[in-house]
Amino acid sequence: MNTLPSLLQRRRALGWIAALCAGGARAQAVPAHGSMGPVNPPQPALELPLVGEAGERFELRQRLRGRVSAVQLMFTGCSATCPIQGALFAAVAPLLPPAGAQLLSLSIDPLGDTPAALQAWRARFGAHPAWQAALPRVQDVDRLLDFLRGRARGADRHTAQVYLFDGEARLAWRTVEMPPAAHVAALLRQLAGR
Repeated sequence: MNTLPSLLQRRRALGWIAALCAGGARAQAVPAHGSMGPVNPPQPALELPLVGEAGERFELRQRLRGRVSAVQLMFTGCSATCPIQGALFAAVAPLLPPAGAQLLSLSIDPLGDTPAALQAWRARFGAHPAWQAALPRVQDVDRLLDFLRGRARGADRHTAQVYLFDGEARLAWRTVEMPPAAHVAALLRQLAGR
């Protein structure tokens, strides 16, 4: 038999649930240590040496400076989420702002991947000129995963998020897993101020 106090507690709980489902809870900016949403304050990209798909050497922060950028984690031997991520960047590329935006796929498997493998992986998706791929040194993979909050459980070791950087090479946004291409393009336009 239900008593009046237990009925009132149940109604109160149901009211809270209804308010949450109806959007009663306001979305707030995610602090820099959050896993998705805006990064407040934006965090400067790591000074991380990379090797690009043409064999060129460059630093992550320098490559990101001056353009808004979308970065994803992947590896060419992945058969689960990485092909979907390649298709995502292929879909984002034609939606990029006319100038000043770039896409960068970063391998988390520098022992298994090579510049030629990265180039072939991108080519499978009709690589757009604004989309490049690179790999860090073995000793820098964990630091990269920790900075992006891109570490995941399981064999793939990485999330399927996209990490957005402003023109000052600062991490400004972490998307949800497998974001729609239009959402990534809209965030890049927003970061570019267009």
